Amino acid sequence: MKGSRKIALIVLSLVLVVGAFAGLFMSHIGAANHQKKARVVATTFAVVQIADKLNLPLVGVPTTQNKIPARYSHAARVGNPMNPSVEKIASLKPTAVYSVTTLQHQFGKAFKERHIEPHFLNLTSVAKLKQTVTSMGKQYDRQSEAKEAVGEINQSEHQVEQVAKQHKTMPRVLVLMGLPGASYMIATNQSYVGNLVSIAGGHNVFSSKTQEFVSPNDEAIKKAQPQVILRLAHALPNIVIPQFNSEFKSDPMWKTIPAVKNHRVYDLQEPNFDATANMRASKALKIVSNWLYPKEGSSSN
Repeated sequence: MKGSRKIALIVLSLVLVVGAFAGLFMSHIGAANHQKKARVVATTFAVVQIADKLNLPLVGVPTTQNKIPARYSHAARVGNPMNPSVEKIASLKPTAVYSVTTLQHQFGKAFKERHIEPHFLNLTSVAKLKQTVTSMGKQYDRQSEAKEAVGEINQSEHQVEQVAKQHKTMPRVLVLMGLPGASYMIATNQSYVGNLVSIAGGHNVFSSKTQEFVSPNDEAIKKAQPQVILRLAHALPNIVIPQFNSEFKSDPMWKTIPAVKNHRVYDLQEPNFDATANMRASKALKIVSNWLYPKEGSSSN
């Protein structure tokens, strides 16, 4: 009897082990099938960059002047990120549509009528970007890719923080976002570029508890006396940058600003910079750090 019980226990153990391995195998098969069925649409270039880093297939990408990764050359173009085509997206029968929180108001009832509910990724800061990458990596079984991408950003953050620690005072920084039509907004510490400035050890002269952008105020700018000015050409840089140059030449106020006097005015352009965080954050941090704390002998714009 004892021998029979012993044999029975061995057999039971083998059954449990085999069952566990079978369950694990089936879960991997299920995850693989889920990935095959996933039909993801990215409506902004920032989301395309995240998907590319995670080796995630896309069936739809935005219509943009930015260079779309070769892996998505056959993906359908779904229109401008500010005004994507509901019809085109619906025709792709997506399982998930991604945009960013800053464009959430662009997706109106036309999407609801097509029963499409986009996911809005919060990319207003480097920290939010890392959270998003980690979350999507987990959702689409791309944890290793996500970990590598986040690690690269962490390394750059550490490097620029070490540079800032070597200086006793923080430079005063003004961040402007240019808009086509001879206008601009001021980017606060709540904006993505404002966040880059904070991480790199700069003091944004315009802060807010809730607003990413505020209207320009000449008197406030003069009073702040920024030592560095960063000008973000968010859209149509061929139009926005000449507008900035014209504004800085025609308005005598700018001639009184230390940043202009000392030629420390820099233009931020895609693909390294955008209104929302993207996978160029690591390089963007290093660029901003060098502008705030230029190495001896380096030139400025």
